[in-house]
Amino acid sequence: MKSLPDLSVELAGLTLKNPVMTASGTFGYGEEYADYIDLSKIGAIVVKGLSLEPRPGNPPPRIVETASGLLNTIGLQNIGVKVFVKEKLPRLRRFEVPIIANVYGETVEEYREVSEILTESGGCAALEINISCPNVKKGGLSFGLDPDAAAEVTREVKRVTDLPVVVKLSPQVMNISEMARAVEAAGADAISLINTILGMAVDIHTRRSRLSRVMGGLSGPAIKPIALRLVWEAVRAVSIPVIGIGGIATAQDAIEFLIVGARAVQVGTANFVDPQAIEKIIEGLRGYLAQKGLGSVKDIIGTFEGE
Repeated sequence: MKSLPDLSVELAGLTLKNPVMTASGTFGYGEEYADYIDLSKIGAIVVKGLSLEPRPGNPPPRIVETASGLLNTIGLQNIGVKVFVKEKLPRLRRFEVPIIANVYGETVEEYREVSEILTESGGCAALEINISCPNVKKGGLSFGLDPDAAAEVTREVKRVTDLPVVVKLSPQVMNISEMARAVEAAGADAISLINTILGMAVDIHTRRSRLSRVMGGLSGPAIKPIALRLVWEAVRAVSIPVIGIGGIATAQDAIEFLIVGARAVQVGTANFVDPQAIEKIIEGLRGYLAQKGLGSVKDIIGTFEGE
């Protein structure tokens, strides 16, 4: 009997059973999806962004559906890192899947402190440092636009953790290669991109924003071509692994990111449309490899034949 293609990948010192992960902010703290999907089949679970203290987030309305996408201004609502470590992380440990904690801070010190708490608690496989969230007035966006500030956050986090550090980059920059090289030089073990793109929606009857804030972050299939281009540019700029994010809803989407060089991908908005989307993407990836007569997912990573 012919063996199934090998989907495992190496990522910043981690071995993932497959390259398909969840995207932060779209999968809760992981266990919310346990009734809909076998969590042990996922490459890794990236949990909601965690801050030092609980955040209520922005007032509603906070989500608006758009053509081929979703606008959100959640405002990084979360229970805070201390409650996560005490109540959520112990329950997540029973699933055979790496847990990656997404870290948010409004100051360098907060990034460092949250990372230190998560490291000392045990149970996390890696940290994803969110310097790119466009949904708050301070913190993430300013760090994500300045290479020096992004590098400073990266260095400070690396100083307090021995876990792999993934830095999540913003698409709102003129030169993604410069930003990627800055965090690589500061010690990042991998980078992930992209986060959402700033957008708006207007209620034509009230002539006001359809969100509680004027702007929100656009995600979903509408942003995939932009994400794919930025991932391709980042892969060419750095030697550390790149994780592709943005509009991945099908196996074909994931395969495109892998071909341009992403070592893994994250699935976000598609989880809201179909809670079993990730399982379908994993199976579709395996089917594609078998159809092409390829023995490993590594056989397609970085095989793009463009310039």
